[in-house]
Amino acid sequence: MTSGREASMVAEIVEAEENSTNMRTLRVPPVITIIKSAAYALYELTYIRDVAYKPQEFYVQTRKCEPEAGADIVKMCERLRDENGHIIEHTQPTCCPCGDQRRVPSSCGNFFDKLMKGKANTAHCLRFPGDWFHVFGIGHRSIGFSIRIEVKTRTKTSEVIVGPENRTAISSDNFLRVNLIGDYIGYTDIPQFDEFYLVIPRQDGPGQPQNLGSNYSTWMLLERVRFTLDGLECNKIGVGYEAFNGQPNFCSAPFWSCLHNQLWNFWDADQNRISRNQIPLYCVQGRFERINQHPDAGSRAFSVGITEVLNTNILVELSADDIEFVYQRSPGKILGITIPTFEALTQFGTATITTKNIGELEASYSLTFDCSSGVSQMEEQFYIMKPTEVTTRSFKLYPTTDHAAKYVCAAILKDSAFSEVDRAECQFTTTTTVLDNGSQIPFQPPKTSMNGFFESVEELWNRFWAGMADFITGKSCSRRKCPGFFDFSCHIQYICMSWILMFGLFLAIFPAAVVLLWLLHQKGLFDPLYDWWEDHVWTSEQRSGEIRKHDRDADLLLLQYKKNHKHEARHRRRSIHSEHGHNHLIGESRYHHHLHHVHKDKHKHGKVKSSGTVRDIHLSRSDDDDVRYHRIRKERISHGRDY
Repeated sequence: MTSGREASMVAEIVEAEENSTNMRTLRVPPVITIIKSAAYALYELTYIRDVAYKPQEFYVQTRKCEPEAGADIVKMCERLRDENGHIIEHTQPTCCPCGDQRRVPSSCGNFFDKLMKGKANTAHCLRFPGDWFHVFGIGHRSIGFSIRIEVKTRTKTSEVIVGPENRTAISSDNFLRVNLIGDYIGYTDIPQFDEFYLVIPRQDGPGQPQNLGSNYSTWMLLERVRFTLDGLECNKIGVGYEAFNGQPNFCSAPFWSCLHNQLWNFWDADQNRISRNQIPLYCVQGRFERINQHPDAGSRAFSVGITEVLNTNILVELSADDIEFVYQRSPGKILGITIPTFEALTQFGTATITTKNIGELEASYSLTFDCSSGVSQMEEQFYIMKPTEVTTRSFKLYPTTDHAAKYVCAAILKDSAFSEVDRAECQFTTTTTVLDNGSQIPFQPPKTSMNGFFESVEELWNRFWAGMADFITGKSCSRRKCPGFFDFSCHIQYICMSWILMFGLFLAIFPAAVVLLWLLHQKGLFDPLYDWWEDHVWTSEQRSGEIRKHDRDADLLLLQYKKNHKHEARHRRRSIHSEHGHNHLIGESRYHHHLHHVHKDKHKHGKVKSSGTVRDIHLSRSDDDDVRYHRIRKERISHGRDY
């Protein structure tokens, strides 16, 4: 069966199973009709107080405003009196001087008006004309629906009704038995109103209403924080005279201050939403379906329809004379019922029922607990007891009135055949509900001490050093902030010290590599590479140009060599003049060969070492002539190859 709106089902029993292999066709099939009513959520209501729909501020321009002034001076702002003639506290007017920057700007008149008539002023007062509303607290919630099962045969019709409060039933002729097993899945879309108040228009006098009425378009659900139950808070529903007159800077505050967020404001806001085809936020009608359509609706409960679709599982059993079946059935007994006295509405009572299986077989039982009017209905409980076993079951009791009362209840124990095996009656009483409108607690500023000061200093010190550590270690700019290594703008924005150091080391690699290569070049490590390059890569034109440059350098060095050795040639003996000339030719040839290598060194190192050249030019005269001859010849051959 589906929850939500009403649903029905009609079925015929055509065949019956005689055993596991044989099916027997019924001559007159019984017709079963199952009708499930619309499901609803039922909420218990508790009356709290009445509030005005639209509190209004009135003012009178006068010249003799006083709190005790009469109606001839302050008109409707005169102090109010109750039915016994006593003055109601805090209903006197509040007087404000004239001026442009006042609550109600007014002219002070000229000097003669002040002298003759008195200084002008205004009298302000709070009054509650118009409609009033009842305020209800919303309490315990329950699910309600009913399922009617009807079975028709040739000769008779049997009918039973089950629901959450009565989960098992048997027809008067014992032909039909029905057990409401439950829903496959629990309800998940039932509204919760624990933090809301329900307000409805007042139809009769003040106090607890006898009928909620049917004008659902004016019912509203508002949060509890929007109400002041003692009337001591401004800008809340239920504001009173004391809060209005006692507001600070009364005469300089705007007109109608302290009277905002009232019922009429929320009503107008919802009407604007409805005019724009939007769902209202506070009005009940338009937000929920099937409002207060539950059976026996009164002034103690409030219900809304459930739109969630769920399946309900029921067990239907029909009696058949030609079919035999076996089940375990055992008698039982109710040993006692205990219900302590409790306060109505504000608390719930607990009924503790003790039962016993007095038979010799293990069997199943069902226990119901029904009370007289004024107590919410309770669901039937099922359980199993072994022989001579004693079991205790509990039921929660929710009265519907706040007055002290006495109730009569009955516990009914049924066996596995849904037949009553024992019944016990009891009585319990509730005390009157104690209403507490609450009080305002003054604000207590936090205490300060020297210990709190030092703790603050210590916390600031720890935060400073923790921030410095994160700054140095780079935690403040993790990969989540700056994922890219070359994201310069991000790293500069967050001042990433670790990135700055790494980037500096990365830049320092290039000049260090250049210096290292230059030092290796100076040491001659790359000389073999230079020789290989000249021998294999240079073209003939490059090599000829280099030779001509080498010849010019050689001529200059030869001229310098002759000048340096001119004086030495004059003092030598003439007998060895020819030898000297021969040696001189050999020296020139070796000198040219030396210049060739000096040119290479100049090309490799970028400069010519003069001291080394002069040192090489001075040839050793003690060398062997043959060795000198072969060396000179080898050098000539080498020069010829190079040239």
